[in-house]
Amino acid sequence: MAASWSYRTPQDREDAVADKAAELLVTQKLLEQILKAPGNLIALETAHVDDALVQFRTLAMRTGTSMYLWDPEGGISSLRESGLRVPGSKRITDALRYVLQSMHFGIYLFTGFEDHLKPPDTVLLRRISRIHTGNERKIVFLGPNLPVPEEIEGSLQRLNPDSEVRTPPRLRDGRWVS
Repeated sequence: MAASWSYRTPQDREDAVADKAAELLVTQKLLEQILKAPGNLIALETAHVDDALVQFRTLAMRTGTSMYLWDPEGGISSLRESGLRVPGSKRITDALRYVLQSMHFGIYLFTGFEDHLKPPDTVLLRRISRIHTGNERKIVFLGPNLPVPEEIEGSLQRLNPDSEVRTPPRLRDGRWVS
């Protein structure tokens, strides 16, 4: 049984760690941008939806931030606790009502919503966009190209993490800085 060995130099290993750290730092920056966004509706345009979800899940577990994912097959589920689902949230209308009625802070990531978003849902989205309490609920639409109804386009903030220049962190005074 032959084992496949890859000979890597210490520099190769450091570069791989730096690349992973750079990706994680970008996600933390994105999380800060989402939290500081003036509105509650955000469109995050990325071609790497699955990678972004993995990073958001990791970040939710590390920081304890309340993040949830809505997809058409499963409804709303927690990113921190993998088995926790909100019952009765498979339809996007029910999920938006849940977000609107929730009294707790949360970031709700919506993927695969394009075929499910109907005109009555824009009324709920406009109501969510007007929430300005201490326990904000942020809705983040995640996808490669995000067509949204023009009724909510004015209250939607668009972010594109793929356009940012990703520079690897560098070592300065014994600490990694970006």
